Amino acid sequence: MAQLGKGSSKKGKTSYIGAIIGVSLVLFLFGIMGWFFLNLRKTGDYFKESIQVHTYLNRDASKKQIDSLTQYIASLPYANRVEYVTKEKAMQKWNQENDSTWKQFLSNNPLPESIDFYVKADHVEQDSLNLLATNLQTIYPGVISEFQFPTETVTKVSKFVKTVGLVFLISAIILTVLVVFSIDNTIRLAMYSNRFIIKTMQMVGATRWFIAKPINKRAVINGLIASGIAIAAVWGCIGLIEQFRPEFKVLHDNNGLLVLFFIIIVLGITITLVSTHRAVIKYLRMKLDDLY
Repeated sequence: MAQLGKGSSKKGKTSYIGAIIGVSLVLFLFGIMGWFFLNLRKTGDYFKESIQVHTYLNRDASKKQIDSLTQYIASLPYANRVEYVTKEKAMQKWNQENDSTWKQFLSNNPLPESIDFYVKADHVEQDSLNLLATNLQTIYPGVISEFQFPTETVTKVSKFVKTVGLVFLISAIILTVLVVFSIDNTIRLAMYSNRFIIKTMQMVGATRWFIAKPINKRAVINGLIASGIAIAAVWGCIGLIEQFRPEFKVLHDNNGLLVLFFIIIVLGITITLVSTHRAVIKYLRMKLDDLY
């Protein structure tokens, strides 16, 4: 992407404008792919953190023991939304989710008290939850009658997230390589139309640094412009998707998007600058006859 100077031709200007558009499109595709990857991670975390763990209490557990256990679970850094569920609350939840005709046959409430909570995504593993159950039963012996979580669901969700995450990681690596080569080819094509201008500057006595410096500066600016266009396009697409599909708002991750946009800027500037500089040096080393 050359800075063509006062004597630059319209053809030369069009070439690097076209390069900016080409680089923007490639970075836009990279950004959309990155957004899908972020959504996959957030979706996996969302499902994991929707799995509820039930700590059922013995009927003879004292109020002091129950309060102590509740406070201990709430103090765990990976425990969320800890709730002490009394027999009355348990009955209300059961009646909301199931048939309440059992009252016709039973006079007493058979449901046990429990401490229900959710666990942060990185701890939703069968081994981690089994270890937690063992620790709680060791610290509070005789208080817990049963530690229950959907084992099969935890295993399936964890396996699904790992498998799909690995597939997307491999896809992201391949896409990054394709992005690098696509941008490099786009820049080389843009510089090809300016090869005679570069060679003419060398022939009138300009040094390599004198020739390359303004061109490299123009490359950085154009890389920023292309990155900005790509980021604006990605942000606009995300906004439209969230407007028509509100459920995607649950997965919105501003921190992840900031990292993604930073990567787009770094890719846009770095690849554009390196490709431009390589092309300039290449044409400076070539003989005039070889340019035709």
